[in-house]
Amino acid sequence: MPEAATPPSTSRPSESSGRIGLRFRELAEAGELGLVAYLMAGDPSIEASEKIVIAAAQAGADLIELGVPFSDPVADGPTIQRASERALRSQTTLARVIELVGRLRARTDVPLVLFSYFNPILQMGLGSFARAAAAAGADGVLVTDLIPEEAAEYRAAIGARGLDTIFLAAPTSTDERLKKIAASTSGFLYLISRTGVTGVRDKLSEDLPALARRARQFTRLPLAVGFGISEPAHVSILGGIADAAVVGSALVAEIERAHTPAQAAAAVAERVAVLKRAAREGIGRKPAAGDD
Repeated sequence: MPEAATPPSTSRPSESSGRIGLRFRELAEAGELGLVAYLMAGDPSIEASEKIVIAAAQAGADLIELGVPFSDPVADGPTIQRASERALRSQTTLARVIELVGRLRARTDVPLVLFSYFNPILQMGLGSFARAAAAAGADGVLVTDLIPEEAAEYRAAIGARGLDTIFLAAPTSTDERLKKIAASTSGFLYLISRTGVTGVRDKLSEDLPALARRARQFTRLPLAVGFGISEPAHVSILGGIADAAVVGSALVAEIERAHTPAQAAAAVAERVAVLKRAAREGIGRKPAAGDD
């Protein structure tokens, strides 16, 4: 049974006081779009993942989402599904991913978010998971298949350990639904750019600006946009809409194409650097304080 914890407040969340909040405040002061890199932990191995994550952080990723492999990744497209399969073949478990977080935290201050389906967390136990993740140095948790209405016990356990609870909002979310999601979220709100599963797309949804405007009615938290973000042009456009771009499948595909872990780390670093340059210089860049 999970340990008892004080239920989370239902008041409207504001900025995170941890590494996630600090990074977004730095980005806002610089007038810069953040870049969130999603990488599947354990793909192709835990040891390789450590090198790849560090390379991504050094190349300019502002936050790292570490995927926890799962046998039935229903929200993911084929690229991330294959990465999950490779990670499972390399004996990657949630416990080993948390151990990886500890090693990464000793080498980098980049915020680390555990990105998981709920089943592995439930199997470990909410209290045990929250304790271990916080002790390792994780900053937040995003559970893809957990809705706010069923998350009170989870939020209590995670929040008691000072971890941010990040939830997803979709273009199909009504205003009432957005309000509920925003009230359950801390750190940043993750906006899904389009319906469907993860994967690279040629262009962003035309509904995205409206979704961002609606979300901002209900939260002061930063907005990060993911699903289908892969090109510098996508990142440039998002500079006028959101606070961060989340890139996943495009980076995971670089790992899949590489022949060695060293090549994978180099390829991911190169792609991150290009995307981060677009985030800094894109036409949609929000002006920093003092800019004309």
